[in-house]
Amino acid sequence: MDHRFAQILATIPDRPLPLLIAGPTAAGKSALALRIAEALDGEIVNADALQVYDGWRILTARPTPEDEARVPHHLYGHVPHDREYSVGAWLRDVQPLLEEIVARDRRPVIVGGTGLYFAALTEGLAEIPPVPPAIRAEATCRLEREGAPALAAELDPDTRARIDTRNPMRVLRAWEVLRATGRGLAAWQAATPPPLLPLSRCHPLVIEAGRDWLNARIAQRFEAMLTGGVLEEARAMQPRWNSAHPAARAIGATELIAHLRGEITLAEAAERVCLLTRQYAKRQRSWFRGRMARWPRIALP
Repeated sequence: MDHRFAQILATIPDRPLPLLIAGPTAAGKSALALRIAEALDGEIVNADALQVYDGWRILTARPTPEDEARVPHHLYGHVPHDREYSVGAWLRDVQPLLEEIVARDRRPVIVGGTGLYFAALTEGLAEIPPVPPAIRAEATCRLEREGAPALAAELDPDTRARIDTRNPMRVLRAWEVLRATGRGLAAWQAATPPPLLPLSRCHPLVIEAGRDWLNARIAQRFEAMLTGGVLEEARAMQPRWNSAHPAARAIGATELIAHLRGEITLAEAAERVCLLTRQYAKRQRSWFRGRMARWPRIALP
């Protein structure tokens, strides 16, 4: 990796542009970001939607305290596990932080696997009001009862032309927005403010990892989590466990709690966690191919 790291480092401009590192789970993003931050006087900023929550440090593969001591890390574990935290909230937290890092003559190194965070940062974010829970429940009920085509038929023409109407979740979101605001999703997106950090003002990178290599790393990483104390972490979380809490979306949280309750064996939990992680990595790779086509690629290993 030393030779490969030197190659990657040589591609990064000397100008202190913010560096963006995206990639699928378990691909080695955090380790790469740490080495780059050390080499280029950088500070690391989290762009992973689950690593923002407290409680699940090991399970979400947050940087260790030892790593955090090597260079400054920001926006990790700063949100209570039971509090909603949106991409808009992340963007509001990031803006002053980037200004502070640059004012210290340091380079921001933004790393994570949440494509929506990077899209909001580099493309802008439509400031759509929150959808009330009652409308969200109505939308979900209708989707289950009538199907996506029925909801898609009620959308405004501009939104229907813009979204993938074969994707039920996209249709659901568009219907919710129209129902809650009286304004189509396409109109909200057309009013998107300028991005905080357009691609012309940063150096973006996407890690490309082969499927077989990544699948092996996913299995190895979960074994390392077990050795590193993830069951003890789950026991500590168990008294305040609530499947409705945002942090409960961490892959493996439900399975580990189920194991501690005696509902499944540890082997069954491990098998399920690895399967879910592989599926998540596949979705991430699809997102990066579709939404980050202009980002330079780096291949690992």
